[in-house]
Amino acid sequence: MMYTQYPHVDSATFSMYRVYGWMSAALAITASIAYYIGQSAALFKSIFSNPTYVGAIIFLQLGLVLAISFLLNRMSFMTAAILFTIYACSVGVTMSAIFFMYQETSIYITFFVTAAMFCAMALYGYFTQADLTSIGSVGFMILIGMILTGLINLYFQSASVSYLLSAVGVVLFSLLAAYDAQRIKLLARQFVYDHETANKVALFGALSLYLDFINLFLSLLRFMGARRND
Repeated sequence: MMYTQYPHVDSATFSMYRVYGWMSAALAITASIAYYIGQSAALFKSIFSNPTYVGAIIFLQLGLVLAISFLLNRMSFMTAAILFTIYACSVGVTMSAIFFMYQETSIYITFFVTAAMFCAMALYGYFTQADLTSIGSVGFMILIGMILTGLINLYFQSASVSYLLSAVGVVLFSLLAAYDAQRIKLLARQFVYDHETANKVALFGALSLYLDFINLFLSLLRFMGARRND
């Protein structure tokens, strides 16, 4: 099946264009909101000084990810797109905190390093002939371990554990970028004849890669970021 507006591009490849289009749009939304709030100490304080607001935003983010991930087949593409956009906005709100924790120059440098690493790993995942399936299952177990360790470290406040988690995060989310790129390519090929499903696959793929990028960025920032009080 070919897309008439791009007769030289097959539908699976066109789906990948949409994946990265949605991902790029979500990152742009997140970055814009984070920067806007990060430039206003008063606005930032009004949001983060109230634990209820912060808790509501975090629960909203969790609910949106779970809804898109597990209920995607039951909702329309438009509904899923709106939920994804809301999620990107909410992440922008929480990400604004980095502008009060790190120097802006180090944030921008880390972002470009993240973009370079992400692109390299995504390209590898897309073009490699190796089967990266095992990365997904092992990566999920490592991610659960990181979350549990991070929760425990909230009590102990160990700097060494925090750096270790950041190092593991850099490796893990780099590998997941390659794994997700390959997985999404294979999914796109399965649904080339179903326009609605292809759109949903593109959105789900964009969410997966968006999460990989954000988490890779945050992991790198803990290493490379110069804190404001340094």
